[in-house]
Parts: sequence; structure tokens; C-alpha cells
Amino acid sequence: MTIGDAAKASGVPAKMIRYYESIGLIPKAVRNDSGYRYYAITDVHTLRFIRRGRDLGFSIDAIMRLLALWRDHHRASADVKRIALDHAAALRSKIADLEAMLGPIEYLADHCQGDHRSDCPIMDDLADHVARSEHEARETRPRHTKTTQRRGVST
Repeated sequence: MTIGDAAKASGVPAKMIRYYESIGLIPKAVRNDSGYRYYAITDVHTLRFIRRGRDLGFSIDAIMRLLALWRDHHRASADVKRIALDHAAALRSKIADLEAMLGPIEYLADHCQGDHRSDCPIMDDLADHVARSEHEARETRPRHTKTTQRRGVST
């Protein structure tokens, strides 16, 4: 089947199929006499596997490892489970990071009048952060004194 057919059958866009080929996630497609890529049903199964992995948020690297295990009929399920648990831990960490951002945003939005006036705690908070960052940057810059050496010469 053509790349368009493989894309429809797998739910993976043709552009991503070409990308997955370029990084070795799937084998290079066989080319027919006209130079068009030709995909077998096994390629479509692999693309569906990849798509489901991406839908679940697995990284390309994790999917490569999972594909290798999928193809290895002597695999230990413990190896598959470890990849899944590592991914779950990473997702929990991202969720915690997002929740940590959500609280302050909701607090600021709750305290914003949302009317025609220009004063807004959301803008104040963002501007205060900029000011604090600039102050911290100034505090961490090295201070130059009269005895600062440049290119090995004292001034």
C-alpha cells in the first residue's frame, strides 16, 4: 500500500511516517519501480503501535525500547512494566508541576476584577517577577573594582 493508504490505515500522518523512517523507528519502506514507498500490513501494525504509544505520551526513545520488546517474543514482561512505570512516574511529576502552576494562576484570576480598569493582579505579578529577575541578575553580576585584572594587566 502507498504511504497515503498506510497513513489512513494507521492514523499516522504521512509526514510522521517519513519522520519515523528517518530516525529508524520503522524500517525504510520498500520502493516500487516508480520510486513510491510501499508498506505492508506489518508496517501498519507497527505504525498503530507507535501511534498508541505516542497517544499515551511515551517518548520516541521509550517507544523504540517497547518496539524492540514487542518484537522479542522471549521478552520479560518485567522489562515492559519498568518502562511503563518509569513513564507513569514522569507523568506524575509533570502533573505535580502543572498543579503547582495552577494554584497561583487561579488565585490571581480570582482576584482580578476583569473589568474595564487597567489595574490587574495578574499583570502586577508578571511584572513583579520581571523586576525580581532583573534585581537578582544585577546581584549576581561580578563587581568591577580598580584592581580588576584584564588580560593579565592590573588597572
